[in-house]
Amino acid sequence: MTNAELAVLSLLSEKPRHGYDIEAQIEDRGMRDWTDIGFSSIYAILKKLEKKGWVEAEYAQSVGQGAPRKVYRITTSGLEAQLSAVIEALSNPGRPNSSLLLGLSNLPVISKDQALEALGQYGMALEARLGQLLMRADEQQPLPDFVEAMFDYSTAMIATELAWLNEYIQKLETQDG
Repeated sequence: MTNAELAVLSLLSEKPRHGYDIEAQIEDRGMRDWTDIGFSSIYAILKKLEKKGWVEAEYAQSVGQGAPRKVYRITTSGLEAQLSAVIEALSNPGRPNSSLLLGLSNLPVISKDQALEALGQYGMALEARLGQLLMRADEQQPLPDFVEAMFDYSTAMIATELAWLNEYIQKLETQDG
């Protein structure tokens, strides 16, 4: 199961939802920061999950004059697949930031000043991401424990990466060359 499929299943296991509600939750929780799921792919994922028998859909009357919306709910086999995928996700650490590691492995091809400039930009982007994450979490208080844990983990990881980055930049600044 892909991370995007698990993300959608997790939202549907909370309650039945239509596509725009799924999109709103993905946006509110900052899920795009840790899983590749674009707005345009939500319906493709739902169709794939439906084909696997993990979700089912029915039309529900929308509020007001709007057309009926297709509301998706997780099935029993979808819950079983979700359970298995959650245990797998919690049991096995993912890969670290491969683009940063790739950049670090290629430091010899750029100057020290270029490296410091690029790493400084990386740090500013991390700080901006941390600020957005903290703001998003604050706007949604009170959060369910599992959502709070997601925000706490993400902020701790960014803070740790920032600490490492600042240490490495200081080391690079003191090196000859």
